[in-house]
Amino acid sequence: MGLTRFALRFALKKPKIESFSRFLFIGPHPDDIEIGAGATAARLARLGKEVCFLICTDGRFGDAFVPEDQKGAVLSGIRKEESRKSAEMLGVTDLRFLGLSDGGFYDKSELLSGIAKCVADFQPEVIFAPDPLSRSESHKDHLQVGECAREIANFAPYPGIMKGYGAECAANVQAIAYYMTARPNVFVKTTGLLPLQLRSIFDCHLSQYRENSQEAKDIALYLKLRAHDFGIRSFHRTAEGFRMLTRTEMHCLPEAGE
Repeated sequence: MGLTRFALRFALKKPKIESFSRFLFIGPHPDDIEIGAGATAARLARLGKEVCFLICTDGRFGDAFVPEDQKGAVLSGIRKEESRKSAEMLGVTDLRFLGLSDGGFYDKSELLSGIAKCVADFQPEVIFAPDPLSRSESHKDHLQVGECAREIANFAPYPGIMKGYGAECAANVQAIAYYMTARPNVFVKTTGLLPLQLRSIFDCHLSQYRENSQEAKDIALYLKLRAHDFGIRSFHRTAEGFRMLTRTEMHCLPEAGE
């Protein structure tokens, strides 16, 4: 570890995520927020925080247990209702959809504009999004949503730039927290919330998961292992971990992202 990076760990103290009041969770597809940060969203909602879910694509090409003639537009409608049920289970009532096509069949400017408009309207202090720098991530939607989210998080406080994205005003975004990351630097206590997180996935997103299917078993095992691993690291029974960058760290501090 370089001296600069080591010093930054102590000089730039990470604020606790729970110290903020307004949180925007951005998901590439229906069910991504629940997998990446569902327990944290539930905890923040229970703490009385303002929580909003923004789902960017409609999931029309997702692996689904529906007949071929129900895929496409029909499947996107099914997945929207599944998302509503899941968000409600987690205690989140502000749920928004951009409605872009799954699979990256959209112009990146549409994604940037949609995220910017939501940020301007909801005014989050913290934005959650998938880590676009994860080495194993291969899904175009995940990568593009992460990239666009960090671009808007950086420019959110600048009215002129936000208007260039089609947003009506600026927003006082203080940090971005990446989920689905291998390099967490902050943790949120989720003790007692893992079962709820699992139900929000496997009891609600029924078009994607079948009870006792191998995929469902694999994801459930992964989430349990991750929750206990992050819990050990943060001295809790279970936790979720995020790679958090504050405003200072988003720009000109490369060591902060290592």
